[in-house]
Amino acid sequence: MSGAKHWEQDKEATVYVGNIDERATDALIWELMVQAGPVVNVHLPKDRVTQSHQGFGFVEFNGEVDADYAAKIMNGIRLYGKPLRVNKASADKQKPLEIGAELFIGNLDPMVDEKVLYDTFSRFGTLIAPPKVARDDNGLSKGYGFVSYSSFEASDDAINNMNGQFLMNKDVSVQYAYKKDGKGERHGDQAERMLAAQAKKHNITIETQPMPPALLQTPGQAPPPQTPVVPPVVATGGFDPSMAAGIPPPRPVGFAPPPGGPRGPPPAFGMNGGPPQPLPGRPNALPPAPSGLPARPPPAQGGYGSPADFHPGGFRPAPIPPPGFGPPPGSAPPPPPGFASGYGR
Repeated sequence: MSGAKHWEQDKEATVYVGNIDERATDALIWELMVQAGPVVNVHLPKDRVTQSHQGFGFVEFNGEVDADYAAKIMNGIRLYGKPLRVNKASADKQKPLEIGAELFIGNLDPMVDEKVLYDTFSRFGTLIAPPKVARDDNGLSKGYGFVSYSSFEASDDAINNMNGQFLMNKDVSVQYAYKKDGKGERHGDQAERMLAAQAKKHNITIETQPMPPALLQTPGQAPPPQTPVVPPVVATGGFDPSMAAGIPPPRPVGFAPPPGGPRGPPPAFGMNGGPPQPLPGRPNALPPAPSGLPARPPPAQGGYGSPADFHPGGFRPAPIPPPGFGPPPGSAPPPPPGFASGYGR
C-alpha cells in the first residue's frame, strides 16, 4: 500500500494531503482518496519512535487527471472534524510553508501600535509578517494583537520573556493564537513543531511578507532626503533653471547670433591683466613713425607710460618734425623769430 516512497512517486500524478488527524490510518486515506480515482499508493511519513504519522502524507494516483480531480473535490473535506488540505504535490513543493508560530498579545494599552509591537517582539526572532493590532471602525485599538515568527524557538522565547511584562502602562498576556480552522486548538502543538522541523531539515522556504518602511525606521531618524523638483520652463515669464546655472537661454528661432560669437569674460586690462592695448583716440595711441627713421621704442609695460611722457595738466607736446619736413597738419604754427618756444625750450 505504501511501498513506494514519496520521492519515487510521479509528482504530476501525486497529491499532498495535510492536516490529517492522528487517528487516521493509511487504509482510511486510501479508502477516502479512491473515490476520486484509482490510487497507486499512499505514503504517510511515520515517526521512528512512536510509529505515528506526522499529520501529512502523499497519495499517488494512476494518472495526472485523477490527481487534478482529487485536488479539486477533496480539499476541505473533514476527517475526524479536521478539514484536509489537498493539492498537487508539484505545486506544494514550490509553495512556501506556513509554520504556525503565531502569538496572541492581549491586554494592550491603547497607545500600543504596530510600531511598538514590532520594536518589542522583533528582538526575539524574525517576524514573517507585520504585527497586527485589532481595531474598531474608528481605528481605535481593541486591546489585543498578533505577531508571527519564522520559528517556534523565537515564539517560545517571546512567551517566556514577555508574558506578564508591562508594555506601556499594562501588563500584557502572550500566548499562542487559536487556529483559524480548528475547534479551540492553539498553534504551537506537536504536529506543527514536527512539520517545522521537517521543513527546516529539507530547506523548505518560509512564507514571509515585506515589512512596511515605517516599522523599520529607527525612532528619531530623519526621513531620507528627497531630490528637489525643478519647476519646468514656461513660456510666460516662468523660472528658467538654466539662468541659475549660468547657462545662456536658447536663442529664439529667426534671430542671428551676436557678432563675435557668444559673449565671454571682459578682456584683461591694466597691471593685473597684462599690458594695455593702444586704442584709437587715446593719449597712448601714437601716430605711425615716418619712413626712413629707426623704429620707435616699445611702450612702457606698466600701463602708465614712462616718466618722460608725463606732463602736468595732461598737455602733451606735438612731435617735432625732422629736418626737411613741415609740421604735421593741424599743429600749431612755429613761433616768430626772437620769441621763446612754447615747448619750454
